[in-house]
Amino acid sequence: MPSITMQPKEGEMFHVVPVIDLREGGVVHARRGDRGRYPPLRSSLCAGNDPVAVVGGLLRLHPFHVVYAADLDAIQGTGDNRPALARLRGAFPDVGFWVDAGFRTADAVRGFVASGLGDAVLGSESLEGLAPLLALKDDPAWTRVILSLDFRDRLVGPPGLLDRPDLWPHRIIAMTLARVGSGEGPDWSRLAEIGRIKPQASLFAAGGVRDGGDLRDLAARGSAGALVATALHDGRIGGAELDALSR
Repeated sequence: MPSITMQPKEGEMFHVVPVIDLREGGVVHARRGDRGRYPPLRSSLCAGNDPVAVVGGLLRLHPFHVVYAADLDAIQGTGDNRPALARLRGAFPDVGFWVDAGFRTADAVRGFVASGLGDAVLGSESLEGLAPLLALKDDPAWTRVILSLDFRDRLVGPPGLLDRPDLWPHRIIAMTLARVGSGEGPDWSRLAEIGRIKPQASLFAAGGVRDGGDLRDLAARGSAGALVATALHDGRIGGAELDALSR
């Protein structure tokens, strides 16, 4: 198992970030990036798949500070889930939301940040070039941007992005789409690669996290946190483990 070359930042806590995938106003169960076949979420933490009920169930499990929301309709260009995001913002004003809504331009990011719905996740799969990053780097909205480096067999995104860590914001998500919902474990080699490219970044792992052991390994190897969904909803990661990581 390759080691991540990043070192834990002094005073930086490991953050578990629960994920919700929104489609047509409800939460669906993501698995291996095959978005057309995601079924409605069934969770041990709540009844039904209404976003407010799902996040409420997650917060009863643990007082998460941040929730990641993927607006699948916006990412796929078939609509958006802004009403659901607004309901979540209103229901949980003390929770931060990281939202991937398929942002393709700097203006789209600026508009979303100004809306007050959350921080903007720029997914590499949605970018057609580096221009949005170049435009945002010196913009006041930059501190509200997270970059998700999305991988299948290789990076899904504009050529040259991995060669320009100077254009990456401080918070980076290493997203291995084929491992989402798979329970196969984190993509250690990918995390090590990103850690070598920009060791000073706050790196969040996404895809494949199975249990508390994976979370502890990620923390020990210098990751700032992990995005998790399935293992929370099926009970493989419980409140006691989450509380222990927060100490």
